[in-house]
Amino acid sequence: MANTDEFIDWSTVQGPSGALYPPIQSKSEWQNYRLTEQELTTFERDGYLNHVRVLSDEQCDRILEDYKYFLDETQPHPNMDLMYEYHRNQTGDVNNVLMHALGHWRLTSLFHDLIYLPSIVVKASQLLVPGSEVKVRFWHDQLFAKPARHGGVVAWHQDYSYWTRTTPIQHLTVHIALEDQTEDNGTIQYIPGSHRWTRNGGPLPVLDFNFKDMEGIRTILTSEELSQFVPVPANLKKGEASFHHALSVHGSYENRSDTPRRTAVLNYFADGTLSNTDRELVKGSYIPKGEKMEGQLYPLVFDPDWSTAE
Repeated sequence: MANTDEFIDWSTVQGPSGALYPPIQSKSEWQNYRLTEQELTTFERDGYLNHVRVLSDEQCDRILEDYKYFLDETQPHPNMDLMYEYHRNQTGDVNNVLMHALGHWRLTSLFHDLIYLPSIVVKASQLLVPGSEVKVRFWHDQLFAKPARHGGVVAWHQDYSYWTRTTPIQHLTVHIALEDQTEDNGTIQYIPGSHRWTRNGGPLPVLDFNFKDMEGIRTILTSEELSQFVPVPANLKKGEASFHHALSVHGSYENRSDTPRRTAVLNYFADGTLSNTDRELVKGSYIPKGEKMEGQLYPLVFDPDWSTAE
């Protein structure tokens, strides 16, 4: 668990603290985290990339210690009010439990440093805008926890359907397995090529804000889309991540195994993304419509110049 010097708002700390991994020592070191041309081609074709090692087992174990703040009612973090959302069970069904949280990067040094992880942000720079490498800004984080034997589903959806308050679509999601994922415990699954599915230039509509209507998306798909609806389970190993396009259809079934399934999710957008609303973006954050998404809550986590400039 975190110690007393962590009871601050970590969003005020711009850049990694060194709590999770050692600092980058040279510009050339950034190059170690780049994706290959084959991996970029796979992402462009399928809309996702699986089995990308981003954390060691030891790093996962340390993060899982901080995870206890959101699962153990007897040890809540003193700064829970800084979180954007916290749902102890978003489904409301005691037989299908899904803990879902946003904004925990502000609570502990480990979750804060995770958003700057070099093995993630360098790849994000390559994937956000096809054919280019861009500056990367953090959007928000998420936790999804499914307890053993009665963990709930996360219904099929496209992430950008929930993010239309930002524009244009130049977003990326990174789903990190903090323990092994299997079909039995509810691994994340993808529909290859579904990142090309749009409606009037935008995403598919949101059908369920609580993620529990697993197959509802099928009611709004075209016959061609339904014929292509062939789920591929990721089956990630501990410390592996999947990277997916903001329009890639994904979801996960219930956990009926004897072990929990806990993940950390990071969401990014390309620098230059604009607010698309005058309403609240995340809890306590307002950026006028048409203005750039930036500032304390949307830090710059990678700039290609960091790895190339002399």
